[in-house]
Order: sequence, then structure tokens, then C-alpha cells
Amino acid sequence: MTIRCLQLEGRLSSAVIHSNLVYRAGQTADLPRQIDALLSCPVFLADMNNVAAMNKARDAWLDTDNSPARATMAARLVDPRWPVEITGIAALP
Repeated sequence: MTIRCLQLEGRLSSAVIHSNLVYRAGQTADLPRQIDALLSCPVFLADMNNVAAMNKARDAWLDTDNSPARATMAARLVDPRWPVEITGIAALP
């Protein structure tokens, strides 16, 4: 089995491809454009008081009848300016 790392930057890759799955690294900007087609997208919030705002933003861009699986967790993010980070898993066509 081959594992392909995309956009390797020091300690991490922007994405990793294995078989027909793409594992997408944490996204902090341009979220709707980057994660529309994910099967799963765990959400990490710096402040759990932002859950309602995150849900509102998510509902505005995703088809709520076909949303990816999600878990929402509180986390201390690497950059304190980031309010949210989202990872994702997508299937290749």
C-alpha cells in the first residue's frame, strides 16, 4: 500500500492519501470551500461557547440533509488566534 503526503510542510502534510481515502489536515480558513465533500469532519473549538456560531456557519454552507459525520470537541489550538480547526476524511472518486 502506498501512502502519499501532499504539501509536506515540516512536521505535517496538508493531506495524506491512502487507498481511496484522503485525510485532510486541520483547516482554519476558507472552510466551506475546502471541506464540502468530506465524509467526516471533526471540529475542534477553542471556546465551546462558539458551538451555536459554528452550527450556524456549518448549516449555511452544507446540505443539512447530507452533512458529513461530525464530532465537536474543545481544544487548545496551536495558534491562539484560531477559534476553530476542522479535520476531514474524504473518499476519492
